[in-house]
Amino acid sequence: MSPLAAVGISIVLLIIFLMLSIPLPYCFGGALAFLVMTAGVSMKSMMLYAFAQTTGSVLLASPMFILAGNYMGGSGIATKLLDFADAFIGHIKGGLGIVSVVTCAVIGAISGSGFTGVAATGPIMIPRMEEQGYPRGFATALTTVSSVLGLLIPPSAIMVVYGWVTETSILACFLSTVIPGLLVTFLFCLINMLECKKFDLIVAKPLHGKAKLNMIFTRFVKAIPALVMPVIILGGIYGGVFTPTEAAAVAAIYAVPIGLWVYRSMNLKVIKELTFNSLCSIGAIMVMIFVCLMFAQTLVMMKVPQAIVEMIFGLTHNKFVILVIVNLFLFVVGMIVNDTTGMLICAPLLLPLMQQIGVSNVHFAAMMGVNLAMGGVTPPYASILYLGMRIGNTEFKDIFGPTMKLLIFGYIPVVFLTAFIPALSEWLPGLLGYC
Repeated sequence: MSPLAAVGISIVLLIIFLMLSIPLPYCFGGALAFLVMTAGVSMKSMMLYAFAQTTGSVLLASPMFILAGNYMGGSGIATKLLDFADAFIGHIKGGLGIVSVVTCAVIGAISGSGFTGVAATGPIMIPRMEEQGYPRGFATALTTVSSVLGLLIPPSAIMVVYGWVTETSILACFLSTVIPGLLVTFLFCLINMLECKKFDLIVAKPLHGKAKLNMIFTRFVKAIPALVMPVIILGGIYGGVFTPTEAAAVAAIYAVPIGLWVYRSMNLKVIKELTFNSLCSIGAIMVMIFVCLMFAQTLVMMKVPQAIVEMIFGLTHNKFVILVIVNLFLFVVGMIVNDTTGMLICAPLLLPLMQQIGVSNVHFAAMMGVNLAMGGVTPPYASILYLGMRIGNTEFKDIFGPTMKLLIFGYIPVVFLTAFIPALSEWLPGLLGYC
């Protein structure tokens, strides 16, 4: 059997396994086993390669961000951030929705995860928004979809993976998604304000003068430990004090005393449960990364990236058309696997094609980031969406419509703007000399 035929059959098997809801490591392991049996791939060399890659210090950032995100969810940091933001715009019609979107962005900037935003913000914001008159489906959709901002607003765990796989500056990768992330944040807030015109919202009477200042000051004082956290993490990374891995560890360590002694929402039992849940997630993710690395490296050794370049150029040399094809491909990938898996598989396969048409590593980082982040709220994979449904106690039929509206009008435009306007992703890294 020819190598390309073996690769084609292995990908078909992979898709079948995914459709059968088999766990991801087994899906990629089964496809890899087929290549080992039919294409002469050395399993030993692939395992040695994957082991060498996964023992590096850079990859440690991903599990540390998971641990930091879980600790943040239990520490009370999200609650204080919500209360502080609510003091400014909570009395405005639609203001509560903006508070939810912005807080998810801030939580994401601290944790680097798409799950943390909805896990930490959803239990607080969804009931509060429903009490004000928001339909529960819309409140759940807004909070859930806004959680993907955690993958765009730096530091982002998937940007660590991209930088590691493609040997691109991780700091440049972080900066590449800042402007797209802010654009998505603005559009979500705008859509929320337009939708709120249809809702009969009960808005609290605004305070004025001394009463307003007292409320803002009181909530600010309570939120200081929470507000200090992103300053430490982001300032440490961009100031050169921390590496991304060290920043993730500092975030995890910082959240524990804040939860124990400042906000008193954690105790030793809670910390034990959060640590155990984090370890379970980390173990599953590391196994998945190990198997995906072997599968991706096998495809590289079998010259699949070169075959993709030849196939695309056989269809067209038009850069615009190629970017459309690549974005559609990444969108489909995001629908069937998680963001980390998609990044591990697609980055080494598509990067040669992007380089051939003049797309820089940093620009491609932003393209992959905004595409794969959307997969977390796009069925059938949609892991973040399903988590939001559980937290919001909402049926799929109630959340689907608002979710699609937010994606179509607030997210997909940014996907294509990022692809066709390189300055959106390259301007900030360029200020530091990365582009």
